[in-house]
Amino acid sequence: METGNQSYVAEFILLGLSQDPKVQILLFCTFLIVYLLSVFGNLLIIILIQTDSRLHTPMYFFLKNLSFADFCFSTSIVPQMLVHFLVKKKTISFARCSTQIVVFLLAACTESALLAVMAYDRYVAICKPLHYSTIMTQRVCIQLAVVSWITGAFVCSVDSAFTLCLPYKGQNVINHYFCELPVVLKLASADTYQAEMAIFLMGVVIILAPLFFILVSYLQIICTVICMQSGEGRLKVFSTCGSHLTVVVLYYGSGIFAYMRPNSKVMSDKDKVVSVFYSVITSMLNPIIYSLRNKNVKGAFRKLTGR
Repeated sequence: METGNQSYVAEFILLGLSQDPKVQILLFCTFLIVYLLSVFGNLLIIILIQTDSRLHTPMYFFLKNLSFADFCFSTSIVPQMLVHFLVKKKTISFARCSTQIVVFLLAACTESALLAVMAYDRYVAICKPLHYSTIMTQRVCIQLAVVSWITGAFVCSVDSAFTLCLPYKGQNVINHYFCELPVVLKLASADTYQAEMAIFLMGVVIILAPLFFILVSYLQIICTVICMQSGEGRLKVFSTCGSHLTVVVLYYGSGIFAYMRPNSKVMSDKDKVVSVFYSVITSMLNPIIYSLRNKNVKGAFRKLTGR
């Protein structure tokens, strides 16, 4: 559709991570392995938790939701990225770009809320063990999971509405490997101030607030663990907390870098590398750090495979 001398954008061109054909083949192999590990790990966690009654506890219920969010997260981005590594014409239609933004945001925002809920679950389990079963009832767990998905959907709706309702004419080259909100917003043909403010405020809701809650929860956990008499118990909890906080720092740190900074008109290679951490890497790490090292999960896997 044309207006004046410019037409509305029908498709975008994605520049990707590299223009070098040899580097693209190397990146294709690397991201294919990462994606397969992510999909296999997250689907395995969902199957194990669903089929083994020993894993029907609040912690694993939230892990199942996290694994599903991770699966949607990576699948909304990586398959198309892999195709673009192998073809010369790296285009995506406006409709597909919009769909990618919505699915990515929904999964990413829900995951952020779920990580805060999981931190609260660990806080209750370690700091209030005698009250754990009465606080984390099945009804409460379902409510917390539903609230996480509703919060993710709300933030996704606000950000998507403010961004995708803007007119896009003329410019259609995205210096990125997928349709990410701040990058697409740079191409808008109208004033983006309101959209930028909406994204920033939603970032406070879905990034800074959960991060603050997680850090406070783990601080309480650490204080409780220090008072433990068992040295072995302290070591085990510190090891687990350290792994979890590594994921938290990677996920929220890179998310803050991408969504909470003043909007820049230029997308640098450094920005794209940072995006890889929260859009691809954490989806692969979460099953390993939160579940696959756990002896109960290992036992469920042996039971499933008949070993």
